[in-house]
Amino acid sequence: MQAPVKHIRSISALTDEELLNAFAKNADQEMLAQLYIRYTDRVYGVCMKYLKDAEAAKDAVMNIYQELLAKLQIHAVDNFKSWLYVVAKNHCLMQLRKEKKMVTVEFTSTVMQSENFEHLDTVLEKEHELKRLEYCIEHLPDEQKQSIRLFYLQNKCYNEIAEQTGYEWNKVRSLIQNGRRNLKICMEKNG
Repeated sequence: MQAPVKHIRSISALTDEELLNAFAKNADQEMLAQLYIRYTDRVYGVCMKYLKDAEAAKDAVMNIYQELLAKLQIHAVDNFKSWLYVVAKNHCLMQLRKEKKMVTVEFTSTVMQSENFEHLDTVLEKEHELKRLEYCIEHLPDEQKQSIRLFYLQNKCYNEIAEQTGYEWNKVRSLIQNGRRNLKICMEKNG
């Protein structure tokens, strides 16, 4: 019974560097586990700082250990304590990024199709309003109709309209103002 206790004491007496070297030589997970156990409280603290949830932080501590198994086969580490801090921080930041990309939608019966078709009423109202607007534009005097279409539908400025139509700038401004007023009157009449 005394031999295993002696073996554990001898492992716990090793420095971080010695444990890392032993893990690197033999891929002995017991060496890495012993090293990681020394810093689990700090890793948990880092995870709590970023994730702000005890259960998520506990999961992260376990997942970070799994990451270490893979990363230590690739990376040579001089200062395990500071390297581990960076690994833990990066792991938590990646978790937070994943959570931002995932949108959680609460399921409610209103999300599913229901017998209530009120949303269609607003679509129909807008469609009717657009038809009224088109009708009113068509009944404007030709100069106003042309200026209104160029200004509002083709996003032309007064100078571009004046250039395209040959009207003076002040006349374009007047046509648009009068056209807008006439459209409002027509829309109210046909509302």
